[in-house]
Amino acid sequence: MNVTAQLDRDITPDGDDYDLVRKTIERISLDFRAQPSLEEIASDIGVAPGRLQKTFSRWAGLTPKAFLQAVTLDHARRLLGHEGLPLLDASYELGLSGPGRLHDLFVTHEAMSPGDFKTGGAGLEIRYGYHPSPFGIALVMATERGLCGLAFADPGEEAAALEDMGRRWPGAVLRADQEATAGYVERVFSPAQWRADQPLRIVMIGTDFQVRVWEALLRIPLGTAKTYSDVATEIGKPSASRAVGAAVGRNPISFVVPCHRALGKSGALTGYHWGITRKRAMLGWETGCVQSGGA
Repeated sequence: MNVTAQLDRDITPDGDDYDLVRKTIERISLDFRAQPSLEEIASDIGVAPGRLQKTFSRWAGLTPKAFLQAVTLDHARRLLGHEGLPLLDASYELGLSGPGRLHDLFVTHEAMSPGDFKTGGAGLEIRYGYHPSPFGIALVMATERGLCGLAFADPGEEAAALEDMGRRWPGAVLRADQEATAGYVERVFSPAQWRADQPLRIVMIGTDFQVRVWEALLRIPLGTAKTYSDVATEIGKPSASRAVGAAVGRNPISFVVPCHRALGKSGALTGYHWGITRKRAMLGWETGCVQSGGA
């Protein structure tokens, strides 16, 4: 399967499309052990199988069947973990990793100074816009230096998402600019745009500790996951798992800085600022990318 070709698609919202996708993701994520068929899922949701197949594939980049396989393999990988922790070796045994290149290698980042963070981004201009994405409405925020924020919202929750993000930098000036942020959506969600010679520039605005955690998240390979304890050890703070969890939860650039790949100690998905369903969807989407060898 050619993921690059598959994801070169129209993801413009159409009526209640995202609600259909959300219900499908929840149905599969909660009942994957039963391996429900397309017809069973469609019947439960109340739509025709053909419409479900077409809509889900257009939005999520995977067929419902492929997403079911991805979720199943994600759980299988966790079961292979040692002492309840996921093992990277398990991903190889399941064919979830290998030659695939993670898109994080194609990201270059810089951090704002501690002073910029302490002043709440005073004097900083952040442009923002709302755009359709495989995981619902994406709120994209950028400075003149690069992408600084990526959040998600369901229809009707756009203003709440902007307010939530704005509280992170209360001194910054926020300006609506759909045109300025549109290009970032294409770069982030289309593997065809994940190019090492044209890296996506991101700007991290946080405390020194938060930035170190976010940089560690960027090093987690596509199709795999690490626990908060793993991340804490990697940054030289092995006893700071709880603080790491807090920093993960404050990550302002969702998906690009892959906080969805961080798990609890037992390998559980734990919470996610933009909803556990989205976290499952992102992990499944990435697993599908690696399976296809298209990333």
